[in-house]
Amino acid sequence: MNRQSRAAAPKPSAVPSRRRKTVFKGGAVAMALALSACAGTTTPPVVPGQAGSITQQERQYGAEAHPQLLAQFGGEYNAPVTNYVERVGKNIAAQSGLATAREAYTVTLLNSPVNNAFAIPGGYIYTTRQLVGLMDNEAELAAVLGHEVGHVAARHSQTRQQAQQQNSLLGVLGAVVSGVLLGNSQLGQLGQELAMQGSQLLTLKYSRSQEHQADDLGIAYLSSAGYDPMAMASVLESLAQQNTLDARLAGSSGSNAVPEWASTHPDPASRVRDAFQEAQGMPGTVTNRDAFLTAVDGMLYGDDPKQGIVDGNSFVHPELRFAFDAPNGFFLVNGTQAVSISGQSGRGQLAGAPYSGDLNNYVGKVFGQLAGEGQPQVQPAQIQRTTVNGLPAAYGTARANTGNGAVDVTVFAYEFSNSQAFHFVTITQAGQAGVFNPMYQSMRRISASQAAAVKPRKIDVVTVKSGDTLQGLANRMAYDNGKLERFLVLNSLDTNAVLQPGQKVKLVVY
Repeated sequence: MNRQSRAAAPKPSAVPSRRRKTVFKGGAVAMALALSACAGTTTPPVVPGQAGSITQQERQYGAEAHPQLLAQFGGEYNAPVTNYVERVGKNIAAQSGLATAREAYTVTLLNSPVNNAFAIPGGYIYTTRQLVGLMDNEAELAAVLGHEVGHVAARHSQTRQQAQQQNSLLGVLGAVVSGVLLGNSQLGQLGQELAMQGSQLLTLKYSRSQEHQADDLGIAYLSSAGYDPMAMASVLESLAQQNTLDARLAGSSGSNAVPEWASTHPDPASRVRDAFQEAQGMPGTVTNRDAFLTAVDGMLYGDDPKQGIVDGNSFVHPELRFAFDAPNGFFLVNGTQAVSISGQSGRGQLAGAPYSGDLNNYVGKVFGQLAGEGQPQVQPAQIQRTTVNGLPAAYGTARANTGNGAVDVTVFAYEFSNSQAFHFVTITQAGQAGVFNPMYQSMRRISASQAAAVKPRKIDVVTVKSGDTLQGLANRMAYDNGKLERFLVLNSLDTNAVLQPGQKVKLVVY
């Protein structure tokens, strides 16, 4: 794990890419072989600062954080694939030396529609079903989970300020505040104290050296478990491709890119080459692709209707029976507890809060929660009442000064019953609050038939037949845009790939 060796890394064109492959070989190693290979006979790598085992303090910390993380990320995804992910996660975690007994680890597949994975002290390891759906084989699953365990083994979280770490793991629901608009002002600090749309773990970005160390540790864990150590480079490449596609589909050059695993694990593209070089010459061959594809077949992909569905620039919640539309030029990201709205001219969030029947009081309380302890309060000059599509509503706008100039913060709330209300919190540069007016006016109830028409997307693993083409298979993807691009990224293929009869590929269907 010599950092100096990275100076001689090959040029990007010299790095083998799965997207340059035209054929996937069938007949992956059987699951029994993979599991026996995961017995781990190699001595775990020595990590500077690593304790000999998981401490009692770490176990207590993890046990306290675990239920709150589950609540923030949609809870555990309960399906046959869950046991598969748990088994792979425990096998790879045991390679770290933190604990040799697999029972010491708690591995959770989260019911979240964003690409995310993380681990916390105490043996708690997490990945979302969305990120698993992006992977191509079991070795890549082990690579991502091993990377996260590497962060814990190296005690990277201990190098960050405790208060910030606590906010990251146990942050309360609040407004999405744009760092672009707010910079390092007092109000801007608020954005670091609030959970962003409940869809990602709010940690400070790991440093470049920490990321490389976690990659290297993950690669070492892969090799010692018998997996192909090249899986770290290949899954990082998939993440880089997915990040690029997400940003392009959102009409963003990157400043408003969809939050995902790379938000706290930055720039996977720059790490692909390093991971490839690190894995050179290391033992391990297991990929177990067929077993992996069998496990993910039928897995929910994208939003869970129980948490609402993003469809283009519209959001529909079939269980709560409401819908709204984002303004033109904005995109939506659905989280477990809230929906974020992002664009070049502002950011926002839709959420709910306890409601006692008084909308004015409700709006005032939401404003009161926007400032942290000891920070100046943000309050509107007045709260106004109106009706939107038959829903009683109240709203107010407050102006705040930041290091990057004045901004307008708006809270717009709707009463759905005497005990249920929802609200937008939006932030724009001063004088531009009206950009969200069409969204405020679009909030509406939906009928039972409209709610019943909302269907989830799922992964469907299909076998290529003679005559199948990339475009023909991509046309079966359950999207209105980017069908081919989504299909290629999902399957780690490029536009020149040649499909072979008998080859297995993933589709996203209704």
